[in-house]
Amino acid sequence: MRIDVLSIFPNMFAPMRESIIGKTIERGLVDFNVVDFRQFTSDRHNNVDDVVYGGGQGMLLTPQPIFSAMDHVKAEAGDFGRVILLDPAGKTFNQAMAEELAQEEHLTFIAGHYEGYDERIRTLVTDEISLGDFVLTGGELGAMVVIDATVRLLEDALGDDMSAVDDSFSTGLLEYPQYTRPADFQGMPVPEVLMSGHHGKIARWRKKEALRRTYLRRPDLLKDYSFTKEERELLHEVEEEESVD
Repeated sequence: MRIDVLSIFPNMFAPMRESIIGKTIERGLVDFNVVDFRQFTSDRHNNVDDVVYGGGQGMLLTPQPIFSAMDHVKAEAGDFGRVILLDPAGKTFNQAMAEELAQEEHLTFIAGHYEGYDERIRTLVTDEISLGDFVLTGGELGAMVVIDATVRLLEDALGDDMSAVDDSFSTGLLEYPQYTRPADFQGMPVPEVLMSGHHGKIARWRKKEALRRTYLRRPDLLKDYSFTKEERELLHEVEEEESVD
């Protein structure tokens, strides 16, 4: 996968060279490039923003530097791929979107700053994405979150493909509780079933606890969830147990 990011703060993307994402870059699974679109401005002062027509607060990013930077990406890669604008008005990002983006060969992110974008910049865009109902100082952090969530889903990115399958939201439920050694830490023991070696009982316990955690913390996720017969029975058990508590 090739990933290009347009930003006037390229140094903000240093964390992308660390941890699992950094390893995917080192191993050649991802070709990661940050393009400083300030370098493409035709303004003699290298300005990338200007006042708003009609009046208003703040400064808007002008179209020329971004259009020219996109031409540079196309000249290098042959295309733009899927072009993602980080914007508060975009569609809220979720795991399903990450899984969809992970199927692409080329992603280009536009990470803006200041008050917003000249509307004509949106003509370059295929997707507008928001992290939620809040405003950041720029799109860089949002781009990094989307990239991280997407790249970790690439084949061989995690080393164990099942690691991503069991993640929260990948199954439609929150992830079940997990434990490691010691078996008892400060009076908090690991559930006996997990040390039983009985794979069927362990799988059932994990499914039930995933349902329990989702029921207690994110019940909204259960509204559109497609239950199996066993899962409905487990959820009924959870509801009865929690109502007693």
